[in-house]
Parts: sequence; structure tokens; C-alpha cells
Amino acid sequence: MPAADAVPTLSEGFPPYADFDPRVPIRCVTPDLHGCIHRFFDTSPISPSGRYLAAFALPFENRGPQPGEAGSVVLVDLQSGEQRRVAESRGWEPQMGANLNWGGDDETLFFNDVDPQTWDAFAVKLNPLTGGTQRMDGPVYHASPDGRYLAASNPKAMRRTQGGYGVIVPDAHTPRFTSTPEDEGLWLTDADTGRTKMIVSLAELMRVADSSAFADAGGHERVECYGFHSKFSPCGRRLLFTTRWCGHEPKPAFGLHGGRKDLRYTVFTMDLNRDAPEADGFPKVENLWATIGDEQWEKGGHHVNWFPDGDALSANLALHRDGMRFVRCGLDGSGLREVCEGVVGSGHPSIHPTAGHFVTDTYVHEPLAFKDGTTPLRWVDTVSGEEHQVARYPSRTPYQQQDGTLRLDPHPAWDRAWTHVAFNVFLDGTRRVMVADMRPLLGG
Repeated sequence: MPAADAVPTLSEGFPPYADFDPRVPIRCVTPDLHGCIHRFFDTSPISPSGRYLAAFALPFENRGPQPGEAGSVVLVDLQSGEQRRVAESRGWEPQMGANLNWGGDDETLFFNDVDPQTWDAFAVKLNPLTGGTQRMDGPVYHASPDGRYLAASNPKAMRRTQGGYGVIVPDAHTPRFTSTPEDEGLWLTDADTGRTKMIVSLAELMRVADSSAFADAGGHERVECYGFHSKFSPCGRRLLFTTRWCGHEPKPAFGLHGGRKDLRYTVFTMDLNRDAPEADGFPKVENLWATIGDEQWEKGGHHVNWFPDGDALSANLALHRDGMRFVRCGLDGSGLREVCEGVVGSGHPSIHPTAGHFVTDTYVHEPLAFKDGTTPLRWVDTVSGEEHQVARYPSRTPYQQQDGTLRLDPHPAWDRAWTHVAFNVFLDGTRRVMVADMRPLLGG
């Protein structure tokens, strides 16, 4: 097997993408399958060795899933060009599929599933090369880079605030948190043993947040509060976690994001002490910060991520209420500022660790999108602000007007060698996964 974090080699059998004259070589790596997406902009779909790519194949693209409907986990051999379905999952939604995450090697791939008899959601540890599986006690949203731990909020509850990112179960089995609960929050699963543990509760997080808006809304007993994104730092020893809350209403609701003007967001960070764990063996949570509070997100913003060194966060934020900007801040919230003054923020940005650039996409409704349903892949110098269009590709689906969860987000994501970027497109009437060789822009 190739060395870990090796540079991918793409088969010449994958069809090249040449529309709009891209600045780097791009190939479609799912040409023989329909409805394929990779996970997210903070997670490489390319395996540690660079040999394989993991994608999720939606069984249909014109509607969302009903409880119990299965999609497919797809393994793409980037060297041979082979594309095959290696597992099924009932634990998926259209934006992130089944939350596929590679572990520390090519023989470890995690994804969510749902038991249709009990409607329990759980992660599966799959060896995609042999088909061997192990059921975890908890779910997965993000896996640590070494594959030892899985982090997630309750995926069954995620669609209370926004559809597309968790799992679908019947409404009667979808949790509703009419307070800030002590028994729900951020869950950590030990992938070696399969055991899971809540390491910090929503109630504790909101006590740390100490938000005046939260107090004005009635505090812990008068709001609905849910967890959403959870992300390991690149070294795997820190976690980012986001919460969403709004005033409690008698009628249960779904999709509060975009529908409730009083929905507020907070970004937390914490250290995981793996060297001095708790008595049960799980890492000890230390240095819990409310890093970006609701007073900032209220201005408008999205898509927080780690800087490669794990010592700062990036995000799109309307810092001065004059449009979205790409920003950074320290883990304690200090030093919040624009990375490139005046550069428009968009999409899903991530910083390259050595190039001094960030790559990002653009939503079809954002100012930098084209009017024909195509959008650019952007490459921006973090010092000068100089920008290049890496590629232009179709992103708009014919279904997203009727249901926003059916949109296609490109989600550009670096491989672990930081030489290639995978992204989603809507091409020839279906979702497909592309891989761009960024070495011409990196000087390689």
C-alpha cells in the first residue's frame, strides 16, 4: 500500500472537464454513477494513501429521503478508474450523504446508518476493501484524522434547525429539545471499542456562552437548543462544535434555519486531553471556549473551519455588516479580523497550510456566481487578496427552488497531501464528483 498522505494519481480513463478553460487539470471521478457527492469542505473524500475516493450515491435527486430509504456508499479507485458500491445506508440526507469519513488508513471508512426496526442512528466502521463492518454505539459527523474518535451531535435532531446534514427518521422519533438539556450535546465515540459518551452537554455549553440574547429569551427553560457541526482540528486534539437556539414555541418545527429570525448561533472550541484521559478512558475536555458568539453571527455568517495549525478558526462573516468577508479569530475569540481586507467571502473556504492561499466555492445566490447556474472555484492570496478563478462549473439543480435541501454545494475539500481538491458539480443532469490537480497553482 502507498505511504500515508501520498499524492493521488488519477486514471486517464476519468473524463477530463474542460468547460470554461480551467486553470488546472480536472477529471470527473464518478462518470459511471448518478447522484454522487462527497461529504464536506472540511473532510477529504480521498483516502490517506491517495488511492481511493469515497462518495455517497443518492438513490434519487428530485426529492428528499423518506425514513428507511437507502443510498449507497461508493468506493472509487483513482488509479484504475473502478467505481463500485460497497455498502448501503439508511442514515443520510442530501447535503452530506451518510457523513462518510476516512479513518487513519485505507481500510477504515465510517458512515451513519439507521436501524428501521428501532430508528436508532449509529456509525458503521467499514473496511471498504474487504466489506467487513463493525457497528458503533454512537453516530459520526466528523472523525479524528487518526480514526480513533468520532464526534457528532444527535443526527436525528439536526433537521429541527436545518435539513440535509443528519439522518431521517419518522417525525415521532425525531427528538425535540424544549430547553437546553443536560443529557444531550456533543457525543464522542471510541472507534476502537465502539463505546460512546456525551462529553459536554448543551446546557453546559450555553452556560459557558453567557449570552445576553439567550437570557433575554428566557434562558434554559424557555428556548429550544440543538447541536450542529462538530469538527476535529487537523491534529485531532481539539474540537469545534456549533449550537443553534431560538425561543420555544408550542408547535414542533423543522427547518428553523432560514425560517426563524430569532435563531441564534454560537461556535465553541475545546481541547481533548488524550494523554491524561478520564477514568473511563475518554479524553478529558479542557479549555472550553465560546469562540464566536451569537452577537457576531447575528450580523450574518457561515461555514466556520479550522486553520491548518489548529490554533485559529476561519469563517465567512459580515463583520462590519457590509457584506461577507473571510475572517479569522483565536480560540478564545480574540483577534477577530478580516484575513484579506475587502475580499468578498463566499461558499466553503479552507486555507492551504503552506501556499498562503485559500480555496472556496460560491453559492448560486451569492454575488460572485454567474447568472446561468454556474459558479467559480476561487483561489485567493491571503496577503495581497489577488484572486484567480480555478474553474467554472454548473452548480444549480432543477429541484432546489422547491426544496433548498436539494441544492448542490460544491464543498471543495483538500486531499491529505494538500495537492488535489475534490468538489461536487451538477453535470449532464446529475450530481458528480470532480478532482482538481492544484499543483500548477502550488508551483508543483
